[in-house]
Parts: sequence; structure tokens; C-alpha cells
Amino acid sequence: MPAVARLALLLGISLFTPHALAGAPVSETGELQGAPWRIDVPDNWNGELVMLAHGFEPVGTPRPSAWPANEATPALLGAGYAVAQSGYRTQGWAVADAVVDTERLRQHFTARHPDTKRTWILGFSMGGAVAIASLERHPGHYTGGVSLCGANLPGDALAGELLTTLVAFDYFFPKAEGLPVDGLASPAAAGLPQMQLYQGIATALQAQPEKRQRLATRLEVTPDELAGVISLHALVFHDMAKRHGGMLVGNQDTVYAGFGDDAAFNAGVKRYPADPAAHAKAAEELALSGALKRPLVIQFNQRDPTIVPHMQGVYPQLASRAGAMPPPVVLPPAGEGHCGFSDDQTVAALKALAGKADAAPAR
Repeated sequence: MPAVARLALLLGISLFTPHALAGAPVSETGELQGAPWRIDVPDNWNGELVMLAHGFEPVGTPRPSAWPANEATPALLGAGYAVAQSGYRTQGWAVADAVVDTERLRQHFTARHPDTKRTWILGFSMGGAVAIASLERHPGHYTGGVSLCGANLPGDALAGELLTTLVAFDYFFPKAEGLPVDGLASPAAAGLPQMQLYQGIATALQAQPEKRQRLATRLEVTPDELAGVISLHALVFHDMAKRHGGMLVGNQDTVYAGFGDDAAFNAGVKRYPADPAAHAKAAEELALSGALKRPLVIQFNQRDPTIVPHMQGVYPQLASRAGAMPPPVVLPPAGEGHCGFSDDQTVAALKALAGKADAAPAR
């Protein structure tokens, strides 16, 4: 298996290869203000539209000339839904761009199909955050949304999780061979090729199995998953910093727990200040309030190393504090790994959302 494919498998990142569609739906592709898009309408269209938000696409990932169908597309078409999906105008942690690009494509579709009965938004991984942000910002345009295996955290909360991972690795494995002497959160780490970063992390972890186990336990992953998780966190952290012009969050006042000797950890871990301008920009662009006005269904996979259990409860708690009406529905975990849903499970989550919407009082 090529190195890039092996790393993608470890990190749960799609390589965005085209997916063949059965049943010959009417398909269109194009571009709107720099964002490639795809629309598929089945012969048996039920009059309802699914806006499909894809996950994290690393910067530099080659894109095909026509935007490919997400793997879930054939199942949704088979269930009678039209599917519209945007490729986003930028790659990386492009949540803010994705919300705008998805909304622009929705308008494009409904202008051509003014008889559309209902519109849903469904997102995977980073696309889960796109779906939730779209519901919060454009409630009048959607009947409801589904977040599957979603990174359902406000931007500052996510950046804080990533920074914790990086400084913890640097504490337990200082000056690891092949990695920047200033650590994984330093600007020097942002310039390393991703496979080199992964190999350096993996080598350091293998050399000290006791520390590897301690860090894996704290991050809620297995030791075998740890190198992939850390390298993914570094990739996203530095992408967010570059996109927003500096570190979104700092850890100067953070009191860490769960790392064994927490007093020693807090005394020895490297501290970073947040960049005020970057923090303010992210707070505006990547905010999630929890103040839902439309039904939302959330579902995760079993044993997901990317969206671990303590991350999964963040948005439901946020929605509870905000008095979301209706509150989000969290379905029992299904499938394995990160975004390991079957076609039937994906469609079932959407059907559960439709049932929730049908039962809701008219607004």
C-alpha cells in the first residue's frame, strides 16, 4: 500500500476517489465561486434534497476535474433523495468556507427545482460541524440535519483538544529524533511532510511503551492508533493556525489532568499564548452556540479514534445549556472506526431525522 494511502487509512481521511453511481441518475457537476460541486437526482425523486457535507480534505490533495460522489450518495439516491454536494473552495479545516459554499449550492439547486419539498443537511466528520453550523445559521432553509461521526465542537474547543495532544507528546517524548526540537506545536512542525511527521512520532512512541500507553489512555485511543491520531492532530492544528493567522488558543492557564503525575506534568509542559486576532477570527467563523431551532440527529461509531468519547458529548451539552428546541437526538453508536457507517445505517439516520421532524410541532 502506498505511504499516502496507508496514512489516510490511519487518519480516517478520504482520498476523494470518484464513486460509480448505479441506476443512471441525472448528474451535473460545475463550479460556484471556486467551489466544485455535484448534483445527482434519481429517477424516483421524492422531492426532497440532501445537502451532503464531506469531511476533512488535507491541503494539496489532488482533485479530479469533476467533483466525485461521496460514498453515501448511491444509498441516498436509492432512497429517493436528490443529493447536492460542494467540494468547498479551500482545502483543510475549511468549515467557514464550507458553510458558505454549501449554502450557495443549496440556492443554486432550489432555483432550478423550486418545487423541492424539504431540504436536509447531512455531514460526515468535519462535515458534521458544517451541518450543525448551517442549521444554526440558516434554520429557515432546512427541515433538519444529521451529523455522522462529526467533529461537533466549536473551533476554540477543537483547537484546545489538538494543542493538548501536541504538548502532551512533547512532554513525554522531548526532542524526538526526526521531529522539531521546539515540539509538535511549534511552527517548524507545520513544514514537515505528513509522512515524515508520522514516522517520527511512531518511532518515538515505540521506544517508550509505558509512556505510549499512558498517553493513549489519556487520549482514549489504543496504542496502535496513537501515532496516527497525534499526526492528524498536528496536521489540523497547524492548518487552523495558518488559516487564521496564528494560534487560536493557548494553554498558559490550562490545568491538565489525567497524565499520571499531573503536578509534574503541569509544571513541565510547554506553555503557549493564544494569538488574540486569530482567536477572535476563529470565535466568529467557527462558533457553535447550541441554539438549535431545527431537529438534529447525531450518531457516532463504536471505537472511533478520531472523535473520542469525551468529544462526543460537547455539542449535546452546549445545546442543553442553550435551551435548544428541539434538543438534538443522539442515536446509539453504529459501525466501527471513524465514519464506518454502512449505507443502511446512513439512510436510517436520515429516516430517524425525518421522523423527528414529522413529529415536531409546526413552527
